[in-house]
Amino acid sequence: MDYVNFGRTGMKVSRLCLGCMTYGIADRGKHSWTMDEEASRPLIRQALELGINFLDTANTYSDGTSEEIVGRAIRDFARREDIVLATKVFNRMRPGPNGMGLSRKAIMHELDASLRRLGTDYVDLYQIHRFDTRTPIEETLEALHDVVKAGKVRYIGASSMPAWRFTKAVYLSRKNGWTSFVSMQNHVNLLYREEEREMLPFCAEEGLAVIPWSPLARGRLSRAWNDETERQRTDDVGHRLYDATAEADRKVVDAVGSIAAARGVSRAQVALAWVAQKSVVTAPIVGASKPAHLTDAVAALGLGLTQDEIAALEAPYVPHAVAGFA
Repeated sequence: MDYVNFGRTGMKVSRLCLGCMTYGIADRGKHSWTMDEEASRPLIRQALELGINFLDTANTYSDGTSEEIVGRAIRDFARREDIVLATKVFNRMRPGPNGMGLSRKAIMHELDASLRRLGTDYVDLYQIHRFDTRTPIEETLEALHDVVKAGKVRYIGASSMPAWRFTKAVYLSRKNGWTSFVSMQNHVNLLYREEEREMLPFCAEEGLAVIPWSPLARGRLSRAWNDETERQRTDDVGHRLYDATAEADRKVVDAVGSIAAARGVSRAQVALAWVAQKSVVTAPIVGASKPAHLTDAVAALGLGLTQDEIAALEAPYVPHAVAGFA
């Protein structure tokens, strides 16, 4: 496993990040396809043994049970200081007017709750899961600065939002002497490339780490077009992201299949290699519900796609409506 600096920070992360939304109690939260703790632990352990030191979860995943499972696994399988642990805040965690968002009140409460569930006194990367249009951005940024100065957070990051909002947030932090975002977790894969227009160039210019979510388009790029899984059938988020562009997306999926067959590798390796080879990308976030998902992901890092292969993968793409900000 190779390790790289996380943007312009000195923190080293593996070239893959384990996405932990898959791990959580199925009847807690919105995802019926999540895996309980007994099924999750071997996969987390496998990821660590493969050299993945970067784990990403969120307070809202399976109503906090993802954080609990991840926290216990880290305590049992690794040394806390060797792990780069990331979580997020924004989405609703309880009823009531203050049960979600990025107000000072919400950030302070939710961070402490995440730390209790994770069983640690700090997180390495604390990310705003989405942009909160109902809270002044200055309030959010100063609160994030304060949790860093309190020692509860090492670095702060952001997730999907318009590039202009992210640019403004970075500018305001620097102007006011507050801790600034060091990373962007956004929606980047062969079926959705709209981030190439503004967000990725901004991150490259500013030296910000990029950790794409759903690099396999929630599994659509890892199998033939007509091969549908139970998760895909029940994944409402996936339907919102991709159903409207099915006709164009099928051509991309077919191109992935052609190159995978020619190379004698899995489709997942080809699709993930395309993301990982982008110079601006630090570490794609990969989900794993089977051991082969992790071995495929590691193998993808060594699969050097040629310029002709990259051109063939990108040629069928057509502009998509912006998706993934909500």
